[in-house]
Amino acid sequence: MGSTKLFVTLCVLPLLASSFCSAQLSANFYASSCPNLQTIVRNAMTTAVNGQPRLGASILRLFFHDCFVNGCDGSILLDDTATFTGEKNANPNRNSARGFEVIDTIKTRVEAACNATVSCADILALSARDGVVLLGGPSWTVPLGRRDARTASQSLSASDMTALSGGHTIGFARCTTFRNRIYNDTNINAAFATTRRAGCPASGGDARLAPLDNTQTRFDNNYYTNLVAQRGLLHSDQELFNGGSQDALVRSYSTNGATFARDFAAAMVRMGNISPLTGRNGEIRRNCRAVN
Repeated sequence: MGSTKLFVTLCVLPLLASSFCSAQLSANFYASSCPNLQTIVRNAMTTAVNGQPRLGASILRLFFHDCFVNGCDGSILLDDTATFTGEKNANPNRNSARGFEVIDTIKTRVEAACNATVSCADILALSARDGVVLLGGPSWTVPLGRRDARTASQSLSASDMTALSGGHTIGFARCTTFRNRIYNDTNINAAFATTRRAGCPASGGDARLAPLDNTQTRFDNNYYTNLVAQRGLLHSDQELFNGGSQDALVRSYSTNGATFARDFAAAMVRMGNISPLTGRNGEIRRNCRAVN
């Protein structure tokens, strides 16, 4: 589908306008205070993804999980302490959330260039975008100006969620997350189930990995092609194409990668503007793993 740059207008959906438009985010927020920010992030992400393509998917997943818990505020990055339990070890993230060291590296470089200026939340938002682009996906303009939470929401439309689920076109899943599907679901291609059972036994082997689609290091629309063929790896993914309201959209994305790229980019901007901390709220962390 290429990586054509897409410029997405904020507040596209009227029902989301009241919560999104009140946030004082701007693509040019750091133009004066940290003019090399985007170059620093892109260079670090290029090194990381070239070394391990899976990291593009990992950081995109971090951004998803950050935004869906109290908004995009960098709280997913906080380490647990004796008095604070964060999101890293919550059930959806334990033993699967990764890429934190990449964000640490970027934060260190950003701090060296513009001390106490750029939030970890914004670094994560930019890194997620760049990871997608580096794997062949679409680009979008990232609104900036978020601040970081000191502690560890809004909802998106069903069509947004279907588009964002396409993020599973890159990366891997652990056996424990898809075992029930390949052994018990009926809406699954028999040959596909057999192939996946070979690498994921009925018991044990929880940490074994399988690709989320057959082009796991390239951002494309094969995820949706697989769903139409009943080859979705996760039960939750296949539910998007299972006789329900999203079937037509999934089928459309499966045959039109450009439409998926456009809708994914737009949904990423809308998700990135869920309840951001701005102004005097929150803080600018110097270390993404700990509050100041």
